[in-house]
Amino acid sequence: MSPRVPRLKHRAEFLKVAQSGRRWAQPGLVLQALDREKSGYGHDDSQGGLHGGVKGGLTETGARAGFTVTKKVGNAVIRNRVRRRLKAAAENVLATHGMAGHDYVLIGRAATLDLPFEQLKSDLETAIRRIAEGRGQSAQRESSQRQAAHRRPGAAQ
Repeated sequence: MSPRVPRLKHRAEFLKVAQSGRRWAQPGLVLQALDREKSGYGHDDSQGGLHGGVKGGLTETGARAGFTVTKKVGNAVIRNRVRRRLKAAAENVLATHGMAGHDYVLIGRAATLDLPFEQLKSDLETAIRRIAEGRGQSAQRESSQRQAAHRRPGAAQ
């Protein structure tokens, strides 16, 4: 059995990864990742006030993971099954492929439940590799593209 991956537990940690990290979508999941060192995030509570593994600050240097599944995926039973599959895949993959000092948020999709487990692990490995190569889309770029798409042509700004 693989060792348990430290978890993201607080909303602020999830938001920091979503706002400042990179993301990559695969058929079985969406992966968001944030390098804690490069982002200047989380060394103690005086920097951003985020919670860590021990009172008083972040002491973990390895990869940490958080899991989320929206209500679009299904009812509570289905969402919990998706979350359990993501946790199992993360424990298998992050131990060998996860980058130290990174926070990962795995977002479940409807396909997460139906994919063979090996394919789910492969999707996670691919997403980690693409983000490590710098190919994942940054949160800042994504939000500016979303804003541009919502602007109406010819409207005064």
